[in-house]
Amino acid sequence: MNDEVQQPVLFRWPRAAAFGRVIPKTKFYDHGNVRSALREKFVEDIQRITWAYKLADETIHLRGTVPVPEIQIFTVETKGADVSDDVLTAIDKTVYFPVIFEITDGTRARTAAAQKLLGTRTPKIGSYFTSAWQPSDSVRRPLPTALDLAGLYEAVLAVLLPLTARPGEPVSEATDRLNQSRKLQREISALEKKMRAEPQLNRKIELRRLLRDRRAALAALM
Repeated sequence: MNDEVQQPVLFRWPRAAAFGRVIPKTKFYDHGNVRSALREKFVEDIQRITWAYKLADETIHLRGTVPVPEIQIFTVETKGADVSDDVLTAIDKTVYFPVIFEITDGTRARTAAAQKLLGTRTPKIGSYFTSAWQPSDSVRRPLPTALDLAGLYEAVLAVLLPLTARPGEPVSEATDRLNQSRKLQREISALEKKMRAEPQLNRKIELRRLLRDRRAALAALM
């Protein structure tokens, strides 16, 4: 949707947090029930997966919390143009801690992440948010200022959100607002299509009223 503007974002990860461990793709196949079609995507779309950085108290001196004990940074090198969200989800599900991805095709890169809620045997993973692509050698921005890892995670996700969070609004609430706005966008598109095809004037008037209400609700959300 037009309001969802993706900004170019690559973070400057702390050198002290560098980990640099290449993880075989089979590690993700063997964990859980990965269907054959998804395995093929791993083989066809991914060149290499690297556990690039580990953001933790012992590496960057930010206190971990129960919701965010650590933050892992994974670099995903593609064979082609990109990787899909279902591939990122399959990787994310194998790691208990929150994960932030950098996807690169060798010349350009983007940052992607989904809010991961811990506390259950299988963490709950939300929708993925992504930055726009930018050259891999672009100047990177510093990490947001935070008092602990939970605050840092929240701030990074807020940067990736395709809408501006309201003052004091948690990412979870901004995500709900985004999902509601997407639903309204779909309803508006369907109503516009119906109105174009509707021959009866009285019905057109009713559809126009519904459209006005949905557009007002969308404007209030955004």
